[in-house]
Amino acid sequence: EIKAEERTALLNSVAAMRGTPAAPGAAQKSDEEVRSSKAYIDAFAEYIKTGKDEEVRALLTENGGGTVPVPTMVEDTVKTAWERNGIIRRAKRTYFKGDVKQGFEISGSDATTRTEGVTSVSAETLLTGIVKLVPQDIAKWVEISRETYKLGGEAFLRYIYSELAYKIAKQAAKDLITKIIACSTVATATQVSVGEITATQVGVGIVAKALAELSDEAVEPVVMINKKTWGALKDAQYANKFNVDPFEGLPVEFDNSIPSFSAATTGDTWMIVGDLANGAQVNLPNGEGVDIETDTVTAFANGMVKINGSEMVAVEPIAPLAFTKVKK
Repeated sequence: EIKAEERTALLNSVAAMRGTPAAPGAAQKSDEEVRSSKAYIDAFAEYIKTGKDEEVRALLTENGGGTVPVPTMVEDTVKTAWERNGIIRRAKRTYFKGDVKQGFEISGSDATTRTEGVTSVSAETLLTGIVKLVPQDIAKWVEISRETYKLGGEAFLRYIYSELAYKIAKQAAKDLITKIIACSTVATATQVSVGEITATQVGVGIVAKALAELSDEAVEPVVMINKKTWGALKDAQYANKFNVDPFEGLPVEFDNSIPSFSAATTGDTWMIVGDLANGAQVNLPNGEGVDIETDTVTAFANGMVKINGSEMVAVEPIAPLAFTKVKK
């Protein structure tokens, strides 16, 4: 039989492994507090490097199976990396498990203002479609020096998670742009419609013309262009001494996966104007976290360590005429 003093000492010993006091009457740390501690950050960094999770799990107050929860600073780092990409930041973001079906209206009759006892209301004529958001694995790897690999816990985690999450978000934005460009001017049962105009030169009226093609529901439009195109538009403004804003006061988001006007060939889309907040959806079924694996073998001869990151992401345009593509 264990005496009271021995029992207290044993409980405190186990609690010390978890980073929490366990003596009677002492307050237990929450898992969030534990995940914010230096001990947990260092242990998690070692888990990423070695794949061994015994040390990091021992620190948790609720030590179950499944995925090892990341430190709170990793959550903040990943969130900041996603927010750095303006296109993804502005899009509607959801966290539904599995595939997501998003309905949209292809055509429908308007509502009727009626006078009681005088005006009759006809039944609505409605044609709808469904966009399916299917998650795909976006992967990115970086090579880091062995000096960087040996960094302390927080510095190491902040570096690799920031780099990998940003690259994944950037690819997600590129995928969304590709899908917007692929849309036709006529909606189908599985794909929304996108407005379209053409231009033979860079001019200050382009954005205004693109805006005119958007639906009434596109209320938060932005301009998506290559930085070189932005420079060409500003140059056209200055050269002609136009006292107007070529972007019509709209926010501008740069993405160099869109070709510049000068690099585009006939038929290429070199600008997109549209409402990301209401017209595009990003679904992250496993949240914003990045799955990471460390490979110390492949690049060993070069003195480097390969860090692999991946994340399941689904992106789609989800509203008709929420975007206009400007083609050359």
